[in-house]
Order: sequence, then structure tokens, then C-alpha cells
Amino acid sequence: MVLLGLAVLYLLAGTIAKMEYPVKHEVLVSKYAQEYGLSENFVYAVMKAESNFNHEAKSGKNASGLMQIMEPTGEWIAEKLGMKDFSKEQLLTPETNIEMGCFYLSYLLDMYGGDKKRALAAYNAGHANVDSWLLNKKYSKDGVGLDVIPYPETEKYVNLVLKNEKIYNYLYRK
Repeated sequence: MVLLGLAVLYLLAGTIAKMEYPVKHEVLVSKYAQEYGLSENFVYAVMKAESNFNHEAKSGKNASGLMQIMEPTGEWIAEKLGMKDFSKEQLLTPETNIEMGCFYLSYLLDMYGGDKKRALAAYNAGHANVDSWLLNKKYSKDGVGLDVIPYPETEKYVNLVLKNEKIYNYLYRK
């Protein structure tokens, strides 16, 4: 009887955790994660941290949508993807936002040799900031890894996404 009770508690805990860490827009995430060489759980981790899956989310810094793309970044990505007649309103469309977010994450991961910490810091604070931090011995001993992220908000963001990814990997093992 005790074992049955423990099994029920275990199943309930997993169900509650999945309510807190849902997978939404599965078809789009699967499509664009695969297209841009990302794990789906990594994309979900970013979406959870950026917007908590609210496709209408807007930040105080004018980032929009599920993956919180800023308009100038959206324009740059649209040009790279060959999208015609891009408008900032498209950033609130889940498909456009997820594709752009996946493209940009993949681009940053390529830029930083697959290092998620540097790529996520650049996603949050901009790659120009990350590049300058890498040149500063205070933040990077070797010019490759980030030993210190000087922006508390960015450090918190990077840690949150990496924690989210671990949780998603645990909850949604394949």
C-alpha cells in the first residue's frame, strides 16, 4: 500500500511539474528546432524564460512574442531569411517568432562555438556586449569562456534558461 501511495505521489508530482513547465506550439517548435539544429527542450527553456509562452508578451525594451525578439533584430533576421515585407506585428505571430528565435539562437550558438552560456548571454544582452566581455580579463580569463557576466539581469537569465533546460530534459526525456 505504501508503494502504491508513493507511485501515485510520483505521478502527481510529474503532472504538476509538467503544468509548470509545459510544451506548447509543439509542431512549430519541432519544425524549427530541427531546421536550425536545436534541441526542442532548449527552445522550450528559452520560451519559458522569455515569455512564459505568452505569444503577445512585450517587454519594457520593446521585445515581442514568445521568444522576445526586438524589432531591429527581427528586421535583420527577416533579411537573412529572405522574408519580404516584414513588420514588427509579425513578431507576435507564433510561427514567425519561433522561426526567428530558433534561427537567431542557432546563429549565436554557431558564433560562439556551441557554447550555450555565451550564446544565451548574447541573446539577452547582445553579441557586441558579449564580445567586449570576452576581451576583458575581468570577465574572461582566456578570451573564450565567460567567467563573469557583468550584467546581473543577463546572468540571472542565462542561469534560468539553463535550469529550465535541465528541467525540460528531465520531464520530457525521449
